[in-house]
Amino acid sequence: MKVVVLSDTHAPRRWKGVPAAVAGHLRGADAILHAGDVCTAGVLDELTSFAPVHAVLGNNDGPDVAAWGAPERLELDLDGLPVAMVHDSGAKVGRTARMRRWFPSAQLVVFGHSHIPLDVTGDGVRIFNPGSPTDRRRQPHGTIGLLSITDGVLLDARIVPVT
Repeated sequence: MKVVVLSDTHAPRRWKGVPAAVAGHLRGADAILHAGDVCTAGVLDELTSFAPVHAVLGNNDGPDVAAWGAPERLELDLDGLPVAMVHDSGAKVGRTARMRRWFPSAQLVVFGHSHIPLDVTGDGVRIFNPGSPTDRRRQPHGTIGLLSITDGVLLDARIVPVT
């Protein structure tokens, strides 16, 4: 299963439509995860033209994103892998322990908010922030995440530049 992970697209200020470099990764995806700060539900509608979308609410998301169906926290099964999603994972200190408490059955927790790409394992959980494809802040590149999952096993997780 090929999964594309996005966060912090910040439309329409930063995301004017699917950037070509992002679209290249979305083609052929089996699922798309958006870890919040979509800012307009139209982005989620646009993404569904590529693959099924699972999204959570970010601190900049309005009622239209909630009405689309994005909750504050989400737990799902991706080809047998227990995955959880939240926008803001809290302070850096104690993050993996906190994610383990919040999502005791998750093997992978996807989050956003900081715009800083991160892939760390600790306290029995892997946490993954894809960064932002459109609002890189102090990062050298805009980034997204790519996951490869088969039969409940996360075979590969990568953060890739798209700018």
